[in-house]
Amino acid sequence: MVRVLRAAAAQMGPTQKADSREHTLKRMLDMLEEAASRGASLVVFPELAFTTFFPRWLLEGEALDRYFERGMPNPAVAKLFDRARALRVGFYVGYAELTPDGRRYNCAVLVDRDGEILGRYRKVHLPGSVEPREGARYQQLEKRYFEYGDLGFPAFRAGSAWAHAIMGMMICNDRRWPESWRVLGLQGVELVCIGYNSAAYDPNGGTTEDGALRTFHSTLVTQANAYMNATWAISVAKAGEEDGSGLIGGSCIVDPNGRIVAQAQTLADEVIVADIDLDMCRQGKDKMFNFAAHRRPEQYRVITERAGVVEPAVLDAD
Repeated sequence: MVRVLRAAAAQMGPTQKADSREHTLKRMLDMLEEAASRGASLVVFPELAFTTFFPRWLLEGEALDRYFERGMPNPAVAKLFDRARALRVGFYVGYAELTPDGRRYNCAVLVDRDGEILGRYRKVHLPGSVEPREGARYQQLEKRYFEYGDLGFPAFRAGSAWAHAIMGMMICNDRRWPESWRVLGLQGVELVCIGYNSAAYDPNGGTTEDGALRTFHSTLVTQANAYMNATWAISVAKAGEEDGSGLIGGSCIVDPNGRIVAQAQTLADEVIVADIDLDMCRQGKDKMFNFAAHRRPEQYRVITERAGVVEPAVLDAD
């Protein structure tokens, strides 16, 4: 059985604070149409795709609540679901979730070709701080506005339209942590969908990181972890100058050998497409990264027993 699906990364250029929801949704619909015209049956959009990256500001009340979705789908985004269903194209999309009981998460959903939600993921690795950094032009306040994800890293089995792929999701900072990938790898993941809004500067302050280095790191972790878990990965940015704050691009589709098979060339709205041969995962999963044969979890306990670093003691010199 041939297990190939055509997928698209729908990189988005900046979404300004002043942009209307209708304007942003129209851009997403245009990219959905382009991806479908190029034969894609899966489109991956970025993190917080419907809005600007609002955690860069200190917000309260309605000024904050306006960025959150109280259901998915909802009337403000229904056109995306409706058109995707008509085109028989599924998608991954990130958004700010406000649950009925008042909990807030940085969330993503995977929607199948029938317009039904196949899976939901809530961001686990929240960067930034709860309190604003004094004197900073832009903040990184995800820890203030979101709770840590409570769903773990679930893998989902797609239907026949996506060749029964085993699929997983991450959001932005999750991709920098090997534990995220390995938990999915231990569920046999074959395709990881990732959306991000990554600053083109050090969001925690300092001058040691610039856009080029941060783009390199974004690509590096996707390639390395795709290889070490023998999985395809689609990693998609919101990019460009957003409300005066730079975001990196570098959206890419990476194969299970860690090779980039397609990559965005701009910081604007851009669709890239690749054929995902799921059986390419078998080489790594059956040989080098045959976990059942080669992993030694009894030696890895420190990974789950400890969050911070404990250094070896310093020995006094004789």
